[in-house]
Amino acid sequence: MSQHLQRALKELEASILRECAEVERNLSIATKSLVERHGDLARNVIEADIKVDNMEVEIEEECLKILALYQPVAVDLRIIVAMLKINNDLERIGDLAVNIAERSAYLAEKKPYPDIYDFDSMAAIVSQMLKHSVDALVEMDVEQAAEVCREDDRVDEMNREMYKLVQDMVKKDSSDVNVLIHLLSISRHYERIADHATNIAEDVIYMIRGNIVRHKTEVYDRD
Repeated sequence: MSQHLQRALKELEASILRECAEVERNLSIATKSLVERHGDLARNVIEADIKVDNMEVEIEEECLKILALYQPVAVDLRIIVAMLKINNDLERIGDLAVNIAERSAYLAEKKPYPDIYDFDSMAAIVSQMLKHSVDALVEMDVEQAAEVCREDDRVDEMNREMYKLVQDMVKKDSSDVNVLIHLLSISRHYERIADHATNIAEDVIYMIRGNIVRHKTEVYDRD
């Protein structure tokens, strides 16, 4: 039975990686639609979200099937629990990519607005966090997972900077307040994606070490 369980866990990992690839693709396209003011690209992300939703359901069913058939314990049980949570975080990232795309589609139909923030840089950091969290999963690498968690503070600060910029812009001229609110929402969506990437990294640490590290920032400190 152990060989069958290990095979099932490998297939589960492959399913998670396919889901992640789809989510990363949608996030990349959503960012491109924002930067290039491309409404059609934004609509492609919105339409593609159903695939991520279906993958999430299939992976959850896969996890429940493994639990029922093999009744895993110890490390194997931790892996399945973590995979269930990672699956949920990936689906939420997919939803947030859709939110970015929806706001990008709105902005694409408005007159060009002066660039007040470097979304390219913010998106690049967030995308790297997602990629490295999954790399940490594949490689079972605690240090790489911890590095993702440390990067979250950087994205939080970028989101705060965006809030201050929008606040200042509204004080100077409130005629474009709707556009500014959409820009602020986009920043918030990227910040939430970073949070979910951090969740994935924390679950990887849990899988490897067996201890829950949420809300324990000292775990991320370098030795």
